[in-house]
Amino acid sequence: MKSALLSTAIAAFALTAPALATAEVSKADVLANYSDIAAANYGDSVTTAKALQVAVEALIATPSVETLQSAKAAWLMSRVPYQQTEVFRFGNAIVDDWEGKVNAWPLDEGLIDYVDASYGGPTDDNEFAALNVVANPSFTLSGNEIDASQITPELLSDTLHEADGVEANVATGYHAIEFLLWGQDLNGHGTGAGNRPWTDYAQGEACTHGNCDRRAAYLKAATDLLVSDLEWMAAQWAEGGDARSTVTANEDAGIVAMLTGMGSLSYGETAGERMRLGLMLNDPEEEHSCFADNTHNDHYYDGLGVQNVYLGQYMGADGTLVAGPSLSDLVGQADPVLDVEMREKLSRTMLALGRIKTAAEAGFAYDQMLERGNLGGEALVMGGVAGLIDQTKSIERAVVALGLDQVDFEGSDSLDNPDAVFQ
Repeated sequence: MKSALLSTAIAAFALTAPALATAEVSKADVLANYSDIAAANYGDSVTTAKALQVAVEALIATPSVETLQSAKAAWLMSRVPYQQTEVFRFGNAIVDDWEGKVNAWPLDEGLIDYVDASYGGPTDDNEFAALNVVANPSFTLSGNEIDASQITPELLSDTLHEADGVEANVATGYHAIEFLLWGQDLNGHGTGAGNRPWTDYAQGEACTHGNCDRRAAYLKAATDLLVSDLEWMAAQWAEGGDARSTVTANEDAGIVAMLTGMGSLSYGETAGERMRLGLMLNDPEEEHSCFADNTHNDHYYDGLGVQNVYLGQYMGADGTLVAGPSLSDLVGQADPVLDVEMREKLSRTMLALGRIKTAAEAGFAYDQMLERGNLGGEALVMGGVAGLIDQTKSIERAVVALGLDQVDFEGSDSLDNPDAVFQ
């Protein structure tokens, strides 16, 4: 995993890097570089997910404090490149249709494994909120008897994920794995993440909470599935892949896809659903990575992904820089003043998200920032929200400057209709 120092250095390079081109660039050139960045970014996501897979296999083979910690560290490392790929959503249907397999959130974790008594049981919204597949080798689901004696990737993806049409029935992806590694975070707004004991994967009498073999099987199946899902998406952005072919087929539509991803991730998704909403509800369960207390990094690397696309550059996990003709070049050709404005706003947003990240790494966790009456936490979170909203306004202006059709970005009730949040 990149050190905090290296992450800061990468961000600083991105914030200060000069525009790449002095000659005219074409939309085709920009789209080709965008696709190269996506391919590299998803490739890094595959690489780090495979490292997580190795760590999970070691945990299962020899459960211990050390192997559990190594698996957690590998999960955290895997999130760094993946979060930067979220900017490829929204504008690219192939990504948006697939994303729920790997990053769906929030989830009713009782579907997967044991939970604290305070969690409750089935609800009117979700009959299977406390199904506990780990503890039950067979169960009835939507009127069908399910044989879950063998926990396989196919059982998770084809039967359990979004079971009964309920989006909170998240059985696959990063956050299901996160829950299996950390367990529930029962600290509320207090200090600490989830604290699952390593003995939840021990065999024989050392096993805690029962069904350690099935818990291990679930963790392995979910991790194997994550790797295969990421490999599939990486292939879509390789030469000849469907995602690359689609985004480069029509130049104006491709540029719209880029701007749609930037604006929707900035505004409705991150500023709204992931940040402002949690602050309005003062709910630590509204954290994007609530089990691991990694939400500060989720927001930071989402912001970095938006910046990557605008500047046309991505720093790979191995330190290799992918860079080329960019949206910044196109906007600069059409309206140099707007390009400077856009770059400055991206810089300010990254500084605001960096302040959240720095505070969390110093011990002021994101769920503590969400506590009602915590003015310091509110100021940090709202600094990020304000930056993301402000940069979206300039993204909208870029659409006009480039002579493109109007683009509709994802919205959020928390930003567009706050009263609806409490109805």
